[in-house]
Amino acid sequence: MERTLSHFFTAPIAQKAGYMIETGYLYHAPLDPLVTGLAYDSREVEQGNIFFALAGIHHDGHAFVPDAIKRGASVIIHQNELDFYHPDIVYIKVKDSRAAMSPVAAAFYGFPSKHLSVVGVTGTEGKSTTVYLIYQLLKLSGKAAGFLSTVQFNHGGGEQWNRKHETTPEAASVHKALSLMRDNGLEYAVIEASSHGLSAKTNRLGDVAFDAAVLTNVNREHLEFHETWEQYRYDKANLFRALDAFSHEKALSKEAAGKAAVPSFAVVNLDDPSAAYFSEATRHIVYTYSVRGRNADLKLEKAASSQTGNWYELSVRSKSRNPEEVIDLRDRLPGAFNAGNVLASLLTVSQLLLVPIKSLAPLVPLLKPVLGRMTRLVRGQPFEVLVDFAHTPSSFQAVFPPLRERIGRGRIISLFGSAGDRDTSKRGEQGRIAAEWSDIVILTDEDPRGEAPLAILEEIASGIPSGKRGEDLFLIPNRPAAVRTAFVMAKKGDLVILLGKGHENSIIYAGEVRPYNEIDEAEKALAELGYIGGSPRLSV
Repeated sequence: MERTLSHFFTAPIAQKAGYMIETGYLYHAPLDPLVTGLAYDSREVEQGNIFFALAGIHHDGHAFVPDAIKRGASVIIHQNELDFYHPDIVYIKVKDSRAAMSPVAAAFYGFPSKHLSVVGVTGTEGKSTTVYLIYQLLKLSGKAAGFLSTVQFNHGGGEQWNRKHETTPEAASVHKALSLMRDNGLEYAVIEASSHGLSAKTNRLGDVAFDAAVLTNVNREHLEFHETWEQYRYDKANLFRALDAFSHEKALSKEAAGKAAVPSFAVVNLDDPSAAYFSEATRHIVYTYSVRGRNADLKLEKAASSQTGNWYELSVRSKSRNPEEVIDLRDRLPGAFNAGNVLASLLTVSQLLLVPIKSLAPLVPLLKPVLGRMTRLVRGQPFEVLVDFAHTPSSFQAVFPPLRERIGRGRIISLFGSAGDRDTSKRGEQGRIAAEWSDIVILTDEDPRGEAPLAILEEIASGIPSGKRGEDLFLIPNRPAAVRTAFVMAKKGDLVILLGKGHENSIIYAGEVRPYNEIDEAEKALAELGYIGGSPRLSV
């Protein structure tokens, strides 16, 4: 894609980007350079790109402006004064380079979200799975859909792994992805909307025109970034406020394209204590679901779980029928907690397509789980092995109880850690919950980053004061060694659950990123112990 700067950096966009008129627009520069793309990493700059100098925590992008120019940048967007202004480069000074990236990227790519039906999914847990389930239901319904999540994405060229594992990438990447979906003829886009991405600090999703907003839940997390619970919740609710900000523009865009516009709406988990808070964040209609039998539009009446999936009995609120319509569902998604994700997805797709939930029920058994979310590994071992991404106290509370009920007399051996340079207040609570439901707890590295690995594990262990070191509590920083210890201790009928890494492909240490894939490592360890039968990577 190539456009001259004046083609998209119009007065309204300049104003929205926070362009500082008093500093002057150009510094001895060409009047209207050709722009070929956007970059915020100088190593990725190509000829004719705009380079955004971002003021980061560890690195200041302004220091890399000379490198970006050497690589061919024709425009520099910056917030701090620079030491030197090259006579052949356009310099645009703004209040905040990262915030400016969103409106500039949206304009450069032709406001792609206005040409798609865009669903945003936010929540502390369940985002990736719910995104993937909504996407699959749309595809199974014959719709051209794409998605963007922590685990995978599809811009129209097939499903691919998200190697960077960014829940919500920077705004330039978001709008580029949406433009690819639009250009590939897709009609729907499902986006995992993290609290970081929704925060005004990053403005990664500030110019995405959402049609639907989904809340799975909201629990204490990421306070190292948001600082307070109130700010964390407020930032997540920006997804719901976005429905009001762009609804008129979306209606006009679809009318111009000759498409019928489905009114914007929201879907909220009525079981969450913050349900009312999110519902009140938008003027649009809000649909509700509940797995606890609350009086919602879609509620779970009964459920049963097994290693290979779940059975549900659902009630659908109906204005025209009394009593409520009852639907039987079966899925192939391991983990009883997936009931909420399934309900959220059914309710969302039903309203997107304006079809009854009952018509979507036959599609539920066809839904595939997300790799690294309650993934079972079967290599002929006499004990069960699960790999899951759970890494918060609330996700532990969702994962452990149904496993304890299902495993019966067998032991649960849980292995996990806690991320460094992140919210530390959750660590002791992680330990307490795991010890309550597990027979043996093994603490190991997750992503220590700049913190001392063993110090993190000691903080988690502080929540397990009754734990006996070397008997039912082990601190083994080396994760591959910890996995092998768990497997050696496991006996017939036991369950080993490896938590916190899921689909990821690395462990981050201070100054070093080590390649690591939990599923691959677990399969390797089982093979070393002589378990070579069965089928690897069985997800159901």
